[in-house]
Amino acid sequence: MLIAFLVAAALATSTLPPAVSTPTWAAPIGPPTRIIRAFDRPTPNWLPGHRGVDLAAIAGQPVKAAGPGRIVWSGLIVGRGVVVISHANGLRTTYEPVTGSAPVGQIVRAGDVIGHIEGGQSHCGGPVWCLHWGLRRGREYLNPLLVLKLGRPRLIPVVATALPR
Repeated sequence: MLIAFLVAAALATSTLPPAVSTPTWAAPIGPPTRIIRAFDRPTPNWLPGHRGVDLAAIAGQPVKAAGPGRIVWSGLIVGRGVVVISHANGLRTTYEPVTGSAPVGQIVRAGDVIGHIEGGQSHCGGPVWCLHWGLRRGREYLNPLLVLKLGRPRLIPVVATALPR
């Protein structure tokens, strides 16, 4: 019983701080949603890494807002279409390469179409198309899968103590 409680407590507190954990999030592409490249946090932020996840996609496929918020950018950055949504609790999601279909300032809910995967050269290279989906809080890069509660759980350490007889 004690072990079950500790495991449940660890899982409940391991994915994200309570401010991020919300049932209103959904994958921005799919179903199905297939991860092509995982998040690889750069430490420190300026070093190489993968600041988001790449999700399998098809050119022209609709891209949906992953969570409720307001579109704060929809346009080209270095020749690639990018849509940025500002969410509660200081979170910001990015979607690329996406041709935006919703105007800056528009309020969106999880699942609202915000654009379509661009044609042309694939972000993932070769014949595979993908959506690069990023998540930040302030200057900190986060794994976007955590808002879907798909991140790796972390178990809290258990200190063995003698139980009274």
